[in-house]
Amino acid sequence: MSASAYVPPGWPPQVRPPGASGWEATAIAYLLDCCPPDFRAYRVLRNHPVVLAQFAAHFVNGQDEASQRGLAAVRTSISEYVEAEVVEAATQAWLEQGARLARTRRAVALIEEALRGRVFVRKL
Repeated sequence: MSASAYVPPGWPPQVRPPGASGWEATAIAYLLDCCPPDFRAYRVLRNHPVVLAQFAAHFVNGQDEASQRGLAAVRTSISEYVEAEVVEAATQAWLEQGARLARTRRAVALIEEALRGRVFVRKL
């Protein structure tokens, strides 16, 4: 793999490396998948990947904030209504969601950097 085809850890596998044939199309598809379905109706997002990346970043950050609030409240909000093991399972679900969102935030940020012209170089 050449230096121009290198992608850093956290780059989503379904997005081709920057500079590869059709890489922007795969980046757009990934970013749209990170957003609500109705974002696909906005031509400006489909035609301007940097704008789409910013929308995706804001949306994923909002999901992450909601996930953190949900995790913070899960024990106090449902503990009197369900068994302890259900509270623990709900807590685990929030933790897994938070980890997924952290990976998605990183992927979106990397794609946005690449769309803005950053070339990733392997560190020796």
